[in-house]
Amino acid sequence: MIRNMNSYPLYDDGEHRVYWLGIEEAEDEKGILTNQYLVIDGNEGALIEPGGFFVFSRVLKNVSALIPPTQIKYLMYSHQDPDVVAGLNLWFEYAPLAKVAISELWVRFIPHMAVLSAGRTIGIPDKGAELKLGNSVIRAIPSHYLHSPGNFSFYDEKSGILFSTDIGAAAFPKGEWYLFVEDFEKHVKLMEGFHRRYMSSTKGLKAWVRSVRRLNPKTIAPQHGAIFRDENVGKFLDWLESLEVGIDVFEKEFYGD
Repeated sequence: MIRNMNSYPLYDDGEHRVYWLGIEEAEDEKGILTNQYLVIDGNEGALIEPGGFFVFSRVLKNVSALIPPTQIKYLMYSHQDPDVVAGLNLWFEYAPLAKVAISELWVRFIPHMAVLSAGRTIGIPDKGAELKLGNSVIRAIPSHYLHSPGNFSFYDEKSGILFSTDIGAAAFPKGEWYLFVEDFEKHVKLMEGFHRRYMSSTKGLKAWVRSVRRLNPKTIAPQHGAIFRDENVGKFLDWLESLEVGIDVFEKEFYGD
């Protein structure tokens, strides 16, 4: 069974720290579980995939135990889905100095969430960007059409952790959960349906895998599901590279060859 959990450290060299920000058992009753992550370098923090309304109290509590929310420099959003951005109003109140980093495509959507965001939004260009955090850099890696047309993964150079957004997402059966992938072949069954439906482009997926291999990440941490590390990073990339998704699947199943 899923248990209440606080933050878990994914990396810590004394100056630079990365945390997964926990789950609560009640969240399993409200839809697919979501992962939020905090990167801290010196006295600055970046909150990655801050999440929707019903996870806000848990995320705020766990962030506050690690860094004052007033020291959050970035709220980093991979794309525009509500399970990523729906808590933004609350974060603007509790992290008053933070700026939103999101694709240029979605900057115009921010005011529709009743957020007064003038001067607080960084539009990431399609080719990506580098965001300085303390003495470190987080890179926005293009992940377009996987599944959003304006989508970014975030690569923390110092820790070697790639925050891969919905790429790598898994849906656990009720009552089952684990933080790290241990049995990759078993875990594939929890990812396959989601990827075939929600990743729109096989060509885009292969291009993303090529770009990620050049980064050589030590860990891949998705927005949903479990985290890949050690040999499972390579297994995951190999699996993605061989996967047919999106319109290529639909063309065969619904429109014929």
